[in-house]
Amino acid sequence: MMLIEETSVPTAALPIAELKAHLRLGSGFADDSLQDDVLESFLRAAIAAVEGRTGKVLIERSLTYGVEAWRRVETQALPVAPVNAIESVTLVDRLGVEAQVAPSAYRLVPDSMSPSLRPVGNALPTIPSDGRADVRFLAGYGPEWGDCPADLQQAVLLLAAHYYEYRDETALGGGCMPFGVTSLIARYRPLRLGMGQ
Repeated sequence: MMLIEETSVPTAALPIAELKAHLRLGSGFADDSLQDDVLESFLRAAIAAVEGRTGKVLIERSLTYGVEAWRRVETQALPVAPVNAIESVTLVDRLGVEAQVAPSAYRLVPDSMSPSLRPVGNALPTIPSDGRADVRFLAGYGPEWGDCPADLQQAVLLLAAHYYEYRDETALGGGCMPFGVTSLIARYRPLRLGMGQ
């Protein structure tokens, strides 16, 4: 199983101005944008960390999930949420020959924690021997920063500010994820129920 990010978060969607305000950086100077590249990198790192801990895609983008076998023939859970649309399902044989599956053969079952791909009939299409299925989908709360839930926005800003403040820190003590961030993202973390359930 492999999850590939097909499109990245556009710079215009990143809350650079909000992070500047959060950090109380000076404004009104000729070099106001001097630190924008640094702030962008910390925002991207903070978004990646929050997404990694929660399994939620904050800003909408396309992803491809490759599997060598369906978990169950009647349903395949997708690794992140929220999923807004299945863009395509492609079967790839061991020689790399691709075959598109007709959109009428599958459907998306939205879920805030575990969206899934399900067949319209009895079973998902058969994956070729030594091949894989690539499920391309659109995931995220929306294309704009404001579409993301307020508590996750705050978690990202807190974590990006933490990265900014401790950018020279190499010891674990000051560089670990702050408690405020972990408490804000706690309700979004996936629930694990033993033995791979």
